[in-house]
Amino acid sequence: MKILVDADACPKPIKEILFRAATKRSLDTLLVANQYIAVPPSPFIKSIQVLKGFDVADNEIVQRAEPGDLVITADIPLAAEVIAKGAFALNPRGEFYTTENVRQRLNMRDFMETLRSSGIQSGGPPPLNQQDRQQFANALDRFLVRGAP
Repeated sequence: MKILVDADACPKPIKEILFRAATKRSLDTLLVANQYIAVPPSPFIKSIQVLKGFDVADNEIVQRAEPGDLVITADIPLAAEVIAKGAFALNPRGEFYTTENVRQRLNMRDFMETLRSSGIQSGGPPPLNQQDRQQFANALDRFLVRGAP
């Protein structure tokens, strides 16, 4: 099992939690982004920079994901693709995407996009707070201990 991180939008505190977990548990962790991402010196933590472009980083993650891997992303379409490949997907707020909830979230995302394109301002998600960080750390730890959400 390895951890793949959609690093362009992953908050720094979440990356730091992942770095500690990768080092503590000797887990291969790969951050994928279309910009340079600094990572601590570790044989277990690497980053790759892909070309800029729509979904280039997401496509790289999907290509590398294997059954049982853990993907960290807030991108719902990316989560749906890796789940279809048998990987697990966890968002930075500590919520696992599942085959059951990802379809529902895709529908809500599409609905909100329709509202925004018609001129209705819906705002974005609230900023990540300490409770979100703790929830992520707890979900990650439970996953690493059990091997499943």
